[in-house]
Amino acid sequence: DIGVVDYPRFVTPNNDGYNDTWNIIGLADYDPAARIYIFDRYGKLLKQLSPSSQGWDGTFKGQKVPDGVYTWKLIYRRNKSQEQEMSGHVTVIK
Repeated sequence: DIGVVDYPRFVTPNNDGYNDTWNIIGLADYDPAARIYIFDRYGKLLKQLSPSSQGWDGTFKGQKVPDGVYTWKLIYRRNKSQEQEMSGHVTVIK
């Protein structure tokens, strides 16, 4: 089996119905127990997500975060036994 995982490069949390939330695409089918973490540029944890959740809405403790680049880290199981990490960036644009 080959799993394909993709993610949007940006999120625009302005409630217009387009790109209002961010999550990794295709991961819920591959590893629903995976964990996704969103960090600010200083490494502060802003949000922990499940791949089956609605996704990150560009907020921290109910407040919108500033426009900019945020880091994400994914921890998932490869072959149901070996834990793997993957990371990248997502840009918040309002």
